Amino acid sequence: MSLVVQDLCIDIGDRRVVDGVSFAVPDGGRVGLIGESGSGKSLTALAILGLLPDGAAASGSIRWHDRELIGLDDRELARVRGDDVGIVFQDPRTALNPIRTVGRQIGEGVRIHERASRRDAALRAVAEARRVRLPDPERIVRRYPHQLSGGQRQRVAIAMALASRPRLLIADEPTTALDVTIQAEILELLRGLVAEDGMSLVFITHDLAVLAQIATDAVVLAEGRVVERGAVPQLLSAPAHPVTRALLRDATATLWRPTGGRS
Repeated sequence: MSLVVQDLCIDIGDRRVVDGVSFAVPDGGRVGLIGESGSGKSLTALAILGLLPDGAAASGSIRWHDRELIGLDDRELARVRGDDVGIVFQDPRTALNPIRTVGRQIGEGVRIHERASRRDAALRAVAEARRVRLPDPERIVRRYPHQLSGGQRQRVAIAMALASRPRLLIADEPTTALDVTIQAEILELLRGLVAEDGMSLVFITHDLAVLAQIATDAVVLAEGRVVERGAVPQLLSAPAHPVTRALLRDATATLWRPTGGRS
């Protein structure tokens, strides 16, 4: 297994917000964390990256290729984030620097982690922009985030996450802020890039319809705990827990509609 999370607990002050979460992601596996807002799925992702907010503390175990991440110092965690694990956040406006060109931001990780020259990083930025299907990549890398559409900004965020060729990608609700057509394009893009690079994927969402497009297995969270897990087709056709059944009823994407199974 490339990633093994075992009995993860997260406390904020005297309140436990994630309680005993366990799951594993094999090499090349695509696992979804799904639940409503406040279920603990995004905090779980932040714990994997060592990016929990101030005042939050994690316990249990998070092992990346047999290396324990909980308790690792900030410098080593930064190296893991840069070399091995990439992340795409829900809203690229918060992930992108408004006063830097998108090309500089795509190339920044390459410069830091691969010690590339400024020129080589700039060339790489163009190549990555092309890879995520941004139009006219030579021109678009000279633009600033506010000059791009929401879908284009999300493609830039994906290019940033994948430029250093991580072995694991964490995608935290990366399509929620997009309309359905752009959502479908981003899901198709992510699915293709994950397969092309042979990456493992942790995909976070509240929408089973979206999850069905990209993950093979899922872990359902509610109030910080795992309430169900299994292959995505199984959860779609025969959800066992009331929370999963509610998520199935609430699936809103037009990309998929349940045709059978329990509701």
